[in-house]
Amino acid sequence: MKKILLTLVVALGAVTISQAQEISKNAIGLRFGDGDGLGTEISYQRGLGDNNRLELDLGYENNDRFDAFKLTGVYQWLWNIDGGFNWYAGVGGGLGSIDIDDDFRGRDDDDDEFFLLAAGQVGIEYNFDIPLLISLDIRPEFYFNDFRDDTEIDIALGVRYQF
Repeated sequence: MKKILLTLVVALGAVTISQAQEISKNAIGLRFGDGDGLGTEISYQRGLGDNNRLELDLGYENNDRFDAFKLTGVYQWLWNIDGGFNWYAGVGGGLGSIDIDDDFRGRDDDDDEFFLLAAGQVGIEYNFDIPLLISLDIRPEFYFNDFRDDTEIDIALGVRYQF
């Protein structure tokens, strides 16, 4: 009876360990977006537990038409697919500011706007044996302001160093 119980405990432990994913405590890098999310963002991830983390992304764009920044935070849950492959989903929000030039979109005067947004995120990632994490995700963003009072879909490739 003791041998059977010991065998069950060892088997259960092996299955549990094989399904566990390793989330790095910290990861920093770039999230290369499609432009709707202000293009490339500096991205930081902080592991909060065995299968959840917080991602913070800072985007900045400066051109002839407008200057803008956006900070987005997303709380994510992770699930292991196989080996180093994981998929994740999350919810969050953000804030930002945009300074619109007077010759953009037929405006007669310069305009500064502060905005809020709500976001969701779904993606896949591969955690290499070296401290490199590559991800591909989609993040719908729901804006609350006059300039962009709609939904934008931000698709991005993320490359992060884990430490």
